[in-house]
Amino acid sequence: MEQGQLNHNGRGSLQADEILLLLQKQKLLVVNPRSKNGLILYKKYHAEFAGPGSVVGSSLDTDVIKVIAVGKISLVYPQTSKERINAYLIRRQWIRLIKQITDNPVALERAQLILNQFEHWFDPQTAPRIPDEAFASLVGVLPRTIRKARNGSEHQDVWS
Repeated sequence: MEQGQLNHNGRGSLQADEILLLLQKQKLLVVNPRSKNGLILYKKYHAEFAGPGSVVGSSLDTDVIKVIAVGKISLVYPQTSKERINAYLIRRQWIRLIKQITDNPVALERAQLILNQFEHWFDPQTAPRIPDEAFASLVGVLPRTIRKARNGSEHQDVWS
């Protein structure tokens, strides 16, 4: 799957606006499964995470309005139908993992869980670079709830 890799543009890596343009053109791409990277895909009312190995683009993401790269993003073109099918299955797995977090009824716990997961999936330096609003959109909480989870303010009211 390395053939047709998109990660260099003279500045070292793809920029969010370039990725958004590819998605709007309905290009079918896969988040490089050999790198610790991913995309947070903002849609109108929520965000989705496409981690390593996930398909992005095509008809799945026509409603994406903003993109945040997680890690050093690398996208590849799937070369075979087997690679495409596998990438769709992996995207579904990432959606299910995020859903498991959002199933928790306690907002502050959801916030802490998503922060912990990103530190586990990537590294402790990656999660702090991701905006509070991105995590909030992934798990259905307010950005201030993410801030409280980051600051360890577990005993404060999440609505204040």
